[in-house]
Amino acid sequence: VFEREAGRLQLRGGVKPDRFGGDSTGQRALPPCSAPMSVERDTVLIPDDLAFASFRELCESAHGWQQKYNKPEIGVWVQAAAEGKAVHRIKCRIELKDVSAGTVYDVLHDNEYRRKWDKQVIKTYDIARLTVNADVGYYSWKCPSPLKDRDVVTLRSWLVTDKDYMIINYSVKHPKYPPQKDLVRAVSILTGYRVQSTGSKSCNLVYMAEADPKGSLPKWVVNKASQYLAPNVLKRLHKVCLKYPEWKEKNRPDFKPWLYPEQNILPTMNLSELSIQHADSLENIDESSLSEENNGSDEEECRTKGLKV
Repeated sequence: VFEREAGRLQLRGGVKPDRFGGDSTGQRALPPCSAPMSVERDTVLIPDDLAFASFRELCESAHGWQQKYNKPEIGVWVQAAAEGKAVHRIKCRIELKDVSAGTVYDVLHDNEYRRKWDKQVIKTYDIARLTVNADVGYYSWKCPSPLKDRDVVTLRSWLVTDKDYMIINYSVKHPKYPPQKDLVRAVSILTGYRVQSTGSKSCNLVYMAEADPKGSLPKWVVNKASQYLAPNVLKRLHKVCLKYPEWKEKNRPDFKPWLYPEQNILPTMNLSELSIQHADSLENIDESSLSEENNGSDEEECRTKGLKV
């Protein structure tokens, strides 16, 4: 629930916070999605409270996860792709002792700020709004050399409860944004963030991705993603969160359409214009034989799956 300042967006999810760590736009209500979010779907639906509750459970669950990185404030877990499947699962957690949950949530939403700090981004923008707390967006990012760069089109939705903030997405097809020749179209089955407040200026952040990068990735890429890249991306995110309040004060400080829906000037679109982006309908790129040599010197700024939702 947003109740920190009068006039801010109030989203009541109806989901009681757990132990871990028509709408105001005038649009008609859209059909909710109550199926488990980690299951590939056939119909484009707006995630409902049950879908967010399912995502919360996935963030908390230890079943089936193998820990690859374990430090006092950062942990990374992976699930190996099933035989014959290309789906990769990664879950990251970081404890932030000097950043509020609200600030982290703002940073995750603020595309203008992302363009300043995310050196791996090629393009990122919101395409259209579906409801007061759901939209469609595009994101493309650089991958470690010699891998090809990726892009994704996703339906994103967000929800705030008494003590946590969640943002989740999954891949969709948009008629005006087909795959491009110079990029590999990746598929997000479920990607998201959960930010849980632990104090007025502290929080826990969990990032989880279940995605098909559309390519047979070399083993060194998967290992590097979990053991080096993911922890460093989290550390970098921590640093930019610390700098955000000062930056935002100089850059349209009152403009936060994710909190104030009346500021959202995106065009609206009907859910019926979108369809599910299935991985098997896209070209599969075999990069399994690529060598780790000459894969870039600044590994801290590389990523394999991207952290955009």
